Amino acid sequence: MTLDLLAIAAHPDDVELTCGGTLLKAAQAGYKTGILDLTRGEMGTRGDVETRRREAAAAARILRVRHRESLGLPDARLAADEKSKHAVARAIRALRPHCVILPYWEARHPDHYTASQLGYEGCFLAGLKRLALDGEPFRPFKILYTTAYAPVRPTFVVDITRQFAGRARAIACYASQFQPRGMERKKERKSKVHIPLDRLSDHMDLLARHYGEMIGVRYGEPFLVKELMRVEDVVRLSVRSI
Repeated sequence: MTLDLLAIAAHPDDVELTCGGTLLKAAQAGYKTGILDLTRGEMGTRGDVETRRREAAAAARILRVRHRESLGLPDARLAADEKSKHAVARAIRALRPHCVILPYWEARHPDHYTASQLGYEGCFLAGLKRLALDGEPFRPFKILYTTAYAPVRPTFVVDITRQFAGRARAIACYASQFQPRGMERKKERKSKVHIPLDRLSDHMDLLARHYGEMIGVRYGEPFLVKELMRVEDVVRLSVRSI
């Protein structure tokens, strides 16, 4: 399979929350898209592996991705070790994505910033001809970083106004995470451990509204690239200055 756009993240639901609208927009434009979950989310306070697998499959159908898989790396114990890097590199060689979306390289959750490092180094290693891995050497052309969780100024924002409702439906598939049952909530209260899931979906919606406002639309998703961006026609640049 050759994908146009592949989003890599640590846990099921990470992609939906940070760049689900962009993936849906790309699929609607005819691009072949995919999601690579590095873990199964087995260490999450809510839900279980099988529940989250079903939720991820349902969300993938809504986002119209061509391919979704989990590498099954250890949740809450992601490490940028050789085995994990090679697992990502194999997936890159198999899927051959032109563009890859990674989490921002700084984050509250250790798995998130480790996923960023694993994603980048896996993309690089996949292109080494002498690296003895399955598949032909391949390296993506472009790497984007989603900055939805990060307090940094993005390089650009994607207008997802028309895709926002679809993104919301995809996020809602994760009922185990964002709509837990009463008994589960009682257990969480007794544990006295702060679990920032209850407001996370609403928080991400507010961020989408914020970034949309910054580019003159209703909803947007922010991204950052490390390299400069080339512009061919300065007369047709969007977003009003004054």
